[in-house]
Amino acid sequence: MKILIDTNVLISAIWRDKNPEKTILWILAQPDWEWIVSAEIKEEYQDVLHRKKFSFPPETLRKWETILDRDTHLRPVNADIDFPRDPKDAMFLDCAISNNADYLITGDADFSEARKVVNTTILSVSMFIRLFCDA
Repeated sequence: MKILIDTNVLISAIWRDKNPEKTILWILAQPDWEWIVSAEIKEEYQDVLHRKKFSFPPETLRKWETILDRDTHLRPVNADIDFPRDPKDAMFLDCAISNNADYLITGDADFSEARKVVNTTILSVSMFIRLFCDA
């Protein structure tokens, strides 16, 4: 399975732990699941991790940077989706289409409109946990 994880889920996993972190760790523990990213997504993850408003401790940053370097799978993108609802989210749709992603996990309601554009199943963290982690 190929999974995309929206930046808001990553930040929630770091900030609050609980379900977002449980979801990410569950995915990483599955040998046949891949957390895929594009270069643009990985760059966004890094930029957001280092925003002053979060002020993550250095050890937390190191932990999650290690996870991102070690456990994400960098994939090429050959799609260029026009997503006027939120143009910053288009990079996730581009990656999903280019790589036939199975799931996109997000807390962003803007992606509800994206269901018309991609074949990727778009799920919230809680729905993903109900369908996979708790099954």
